[in-house]
Amino acid sequence: VEGCVSQVWVRAYLDEDKNVFYQADSDSVLTKGLAALLVNGLSGRPVPEVLKISPDFAVRLGLQQSLTPSRNNGFLNMLKLMQRKALELLIEAKKGSGSSGNGQIVNDNSEKPVESSSLDSKADENSGVGSSSLKGSEESSGGLGSRGMRIKEKLERELSPIELKVEDVSYQHAGHAGVRGSDGETHFNLKIVSKEFEGKSLVKRHRLVYGLLDQELQSGLHALSIVAKTPSEVEAK
Repeated sequence: VEGCVSQVWVRAYLDEDKNVFYQADSDSVLTKGLAALLVNGLSGRPVPEVLKISPDFAVRLGLQQSLTPSRNNGFLNMLKLMQRKALELLIEAKKGSGSSGNGQIVNDNSEKPVESSSLDSKADENSGVGSSSLKGSEESSGGLGSRGMRIKEKLERELSPIELKVEDVSYQHAGHAGVRGSDGETHFNLKIVSKEFEGKSLVKRHRLVYGLLDQELQSGLHALSIVAKTPSEVEAK
């Protein structure tokens, strides 16, 4: 986004007890730390408690004095966004529409968060998704449903991966409100090794994948856990 200091994406979801949990990432180390402060402090709390938090707590912590004006504004914008997402999720849950939660990109010096495609689980390079050749993935794809096959075909077509694993782990999240009433294919682990990731940061790689799967994310796909590597990164290990 033009003129911003850094970018942050934030995702919120509710557990069965209606407590809100957050996940966040950023292309800036400092901003990532500020986002982590909010994620760790707010996650696991009831929505009403999150909504009661006043922005002046940043002053009490001394953050305002140690941050530039743009980063201070960005920090407060993140808090406002998290509170707004918590309220939206609670309203959706009361309506029985689930708690899938759309991610958004927040600009550190912008008063309004910029809507982005649905960005879910924070990608973890050590998530244990595992290694698999593309051939092995194809052989094991018999366990995938229609959504899983669409995801696999889309990624193969657009990224030409030399290694791809699509794993349906929806069964691990059967109790989530966002899963109940869906077709069951809601959570996937992805491992992708592709030359298309060359020259892209981790955040940009994940945004590329989410962009390719935007239609699925808008039609019931709840969360993705992504490992995105380049061939050279795999060979280096």
